[in-house]
Amino acid sequence: MSENIDNIDAKILHEIQQDAALSVADIADRVGLSSSPCWRRIKRMEELGIIENRVTRLSRKKLGLDFEVFVAVKLALPNKENMEKFEKAIHNMPEVVQCAVVTGAVDFMLRIVTKDMHTYDSFLRETLLSMSLVSDVQSRIVIRQAKDTTALPLNLISNAVPSR
Repeated sequence: MSENIDNIDAKILHEIQQDAALSVADIADRVGLSSSPCWRRIKRMEELGIIENRVTRLSRKKLGLDFEVFVAVKLALPNKENMEKFEKAIHNMPEVVQCAVVTGAVDFMLRIVTKDMHTYDSFLRETLLSMSLVSDVQSRIVIRQAKDTTALPLNLISNAVPSR
């Protein structure tokens, strides 16, 4: 288990991952604490950076943003300078919701969300492929999400959290 959290902390994190809108009183009740110690634990985990932020998940489908693509990007010359330039550039591309530097035959894996195939095609041609840094792009269109979660597997750091 992480040196910074105990089983109660892990239970608190589990509850927050399930519903970030829960009140401190609700979280405290679910983990068997009173509100004040629960609030102190949450505050401490925020200060330690364990809790980075709390966000609201939006329905991509209901917003008309349900076209998702995983894109493997290979740079023409994958040196430190070009990798940093690419990483900086993608921060200005709202369609790119995730970017990972990876090992193997490609340099980056992107997760891209758009309205439809035509919007993705425009993004691909006008934004991604127009970058002189990029030498190859391989797209994998998502047919359906079999699992989509932001929850971390807290059961791996504490037996106090359910594994399913």
